[in-house]
Amino acid sequence: MAFAGVKIITLSEGEITHLHVGLKGTMNALFLKDLADKSRRGLRGRIEAGKAGGGLCYGYDVVKRSNAVGEPIRGERSINKAEARIVRHIFREFAAGKSPRAIALGLNREGAPGPFGKAWGDTTIRGHVSRGNGILNNELYIGRLVWNRQRFIKDPSTGKRVSRRNREAEWIRSEVPELRIVDDALWQAAKARQTELARLFEATTIGVREARAKRFNMARRPVSPACLRAGAARANTGSS
Repeated sequence: MAFAGVKIITLSEGEITHLHVGLKGTMNALFLKDLADKSRRGLRGRIEAGKAGGGLCYGYDVVKRSNAVGEPIRGERSINKAEARIVRHIFREFAAGKSPRAIALGLNREGAPGPFGKAWGDTTIRGHVSRGNGILNNELYIGRLVWNRQRFIKDPSTGKRVSRRNREAEWIRSEVPELRIVDDALWQAAKARQTELARLFEATTIGVREARAKRFNMARRPVSPACLRAGAARANTGSS
């Protein structure tokens, strides 16, 4: 813009120079980081007080009430009895040997509404064990709030946010026995079956993980000019 002779003038700062760009950019970045830290401290305090710090989980309703001065009390939940029955049904079926896919098909056949009124899928039930998502891994069903399992950072090459698992020592847990839906015996039975399935399919899981890592590395590996010349030479030799 300087080359074209174009100036940027604002009401609050007047003419914008390179100094404004550098200083304001730094100050804005610091402000956003401080705001994020304050938000996380607020969420941590809410979790430690036994209140939800995120979205609504299947099996629960949002409790809407206000304090003495009329301000809404946030983070309170109550058990949705109809959805709680479906949660217990899922745990019983899985512990008895049914696959998440078969359970999802059965629930859809019966017309049981899934999360947010959508159809059931096997991934909704199975989830991800280490990340604690999915019906079978949600510790809230045994009366335990867990927060800070993962964090999100921006991939500079794509601009998209990607998740990173936090160390378990950084997780924040709070006991909320009034929100328990699944008893310990049923929870442990489901965990035992998950462990057994993980043992049976360990080799397959490792192979898939290694294949994905190889595809990722090959997709991002730069191709040198020497490789390009060698490939072109082999192509010419084969065609002659």
